[in-house]
Amino acid sequence: MGIKINYHTTVSGIKTGPVQKAADCFMRDLKKVFLHTDEPGAEIRLVEGRQEAEGYLIQVRNGHLEIQASDDLGFIYGLYEISRSVLGVNEFWFWNDQEFVPKKEARLPEDFCLRSVPYRVRYRGWFVNDEVLLHAWTVDREKEKAWEMVFEALLRCGGNMVIPGTDQNSKLYADMAAGMGLWITHHHAEPLGAEMFARAYPGLQASYDLYPEKFHALWQEALERQKAQKTIWNLGFRGQGDRPFWEDDERYRTDAARGKLMGELIRKQYDMVKAMDAEAVCSTNLYGETMELYQKGCLALPEDVIKIWADNGFGKMVSRRQWNDNPRICSLPEKKEDANGIYYHVSFYDLQAANHITMLPNSPEFVKWELTEVLDRGGDDFWIINCSNVKPHVYYLDFIARMWKNGEVDVEEHRQSYVAKYYLCPENGQNRLIAERLKEYHQYAVSYGKHEDEHAGEQFTNHVVRVLVNQYMRNREKRSEELLWAVTAEDLKGQILWYKNICEGADYPEYVRKCMETGVQLSGRGRELFRDSILLQARIHCHCFQGALYACESMLAGLEEDDRMAFYKAGKARKEYLAADSAMREREHGKWHGFYQNECLTDIKQTAWVLEGFMSYLRALGDGPHYYHWQREYLYSEKDSRVMLLLNTENHLRDQEIFALMEEKMGD
Repeated sequence: MGIKINYHTTVSGIKTGPVQKAADCFMRDLKKVFLHTDEPGAEIRLVEGRQEAEGYLIQVRNGHLEIQASDDLGFIYGLYEISRSVLGVNEFWFWNDQEFVPKKEARLPEDFCLRSVPYRVRYRGWFVNDEVLLHAWTVDREKEKAWEMVFEALLRCGGNMVIPGTDQNSKLYADMAAGMGLWITHHHAEPLGAEMFARAYPGLQASYDLYPEKFHALWQEALERQKAQKTIWNLGFRGQGDRPFWEDDERYRTDAARGKLMGELIRKQYDMVKAMDAEAVCSTNLYGETMELYQKGCLALPEDVIKIWADNGFGKMVSRRQWNDNPRICSLPEKKEDANGIYYHVSFYDLQAANHITMLPNSPEFVKWELTEVLDRGGDDFWIINCSNVKPHVYYLDFIARMWKNGEVDVEEHRQSYVAKYYLCPENGQNRLIAERLKEYHQYAVSYGKHEDEHAGEQFTNHVVRVLVNQYMRNREKRSEELLWAVTAEDLKGQILWYKNICEGADYPEYVRKCMETGVQLSGRGRELFRDSILLQARIHCHCFQGALYACESMLAGLEEDDRMAFYKAGKARKEYLAADSAMREREHGKWHGFYQNECLTDIKQTAWVLEGFMSYLRALGDGPHYYHWQREYLYSEKDSRVMLLLNTENHLRDQEIFALMEEKMGD
């Protein structure tokens, strides 16, 4: 006969808070999926079993559904697996606005059985980093609810570890994450999750040589604060912020001196952790300059510490570019017998070319290749994925979750199944169209360098414009030294021409056209989700590249002393960036109201603001100091503009009013 799972199904055998939290989420899922009827539902019983760590066995037994597991995560994963495979609640149901059509029940046969398979990666999770959208957004008027949805999605993806935010957020939400069953670990700039020295002692120089006992006290406080949680203790010594400590302490001028101090402090932290818990798991990040010290033989580490290697922010396992320095040192694990892991980005913030509010521009085929290399090199102990604000990156988070589970993924099969699972548009090949657009997203990505990973995120069309405009207003006779990572032109004009050439090659108008045509053919929820995701990101790139192109034309006109045309093109550029910002805000429907309000890292609206200031600068050059020439030319009729008895008969027009008149006449 089997059993019935329905609205009245219950869960019994709960013994811990994290399992209770998962059960509460499961009961919520029941209410979403099933109709309220008078029919009794089968009981789900949680039973201690001899499963491997984090494993589960789900089977029908004696008229109920039984989950056997040996630990909290086994029961949690088991409950979420029933939610997924029986109820149809997907991993990113919240983030992709999955709709549910309530049904009466789900019947399970007597021989129903699901058994977990060990994960390919031991510790796996997300770093909720650069979380400025989550920081200002609320769900049901509760700020904490957004974070709860992050941690729930991570658990549904099989994650078991999290860095629950950056800086103060990591402490604010650590208890919530731990209370849901996750291991806690730490930002690479915050060893042991300790308070930053500069915040604890704002009046003192953050120098270990001067105040070793104060650093020790901060580390000890962190150990005491987190000792009740499942913690992977991150060891290290960076600076007060995401930069090397020697930038603030000139005593450490050589690699040997830097590595010696860092190694001694990592050993000190390690001994403190092991004194508290001899079985504690420790890790350290070989990130940026730390990896270089390690590979030069200047940094010694305890043998059982997990070495966390890092990609460059664009998915390539080489050292990250730091301003104009880009050595691209291989950062794949070296010894398979060591404990190795990775810090990997699907979102990155570098004030240069990365992606934060749009998807990683590099293809899933590329990502699969890199992650396969990591596994082949023995990097399967620890994966922490920079997920930033989750919503713009769900496709890749789902993709990587498949990799950390199986160690393998068929890219095309995953793309098709992801679209079918979330867009729900089976009619007339609609899912196929969406999958084609998703694949093309990476094909339309713009290359800005010679390496395979050097494709432009939305920061490329915002930060580079601001750098060029700033340099133009500071001193247009010189190039910007801040752009030497990208172009070695001898003067500012050469830099602008290089950038203009790249922007002209962007074919996002064609991509947006194809996405718009696809959107018209979609129906129901699939249409809305497509507009929220692929089409929105296409529009962001399209407007920003067009804005960047106009900005280049503006500066080139200015260099030719045509300040009037420079002003006009700057106004056109400003409009494009405002349109990109509006595109985001237009997709803030329902629970997403205000989601993009605090978009302050790439900060597309700031690019528009910078261009507005640039317009004022150009108008001062071309129309100042009395500001009547352009007004007479564009506001008055030709016969009136030539009569100069009165310079002007109306209040002076503001920059945007003058621009509107120009646009009306020029019309391009």
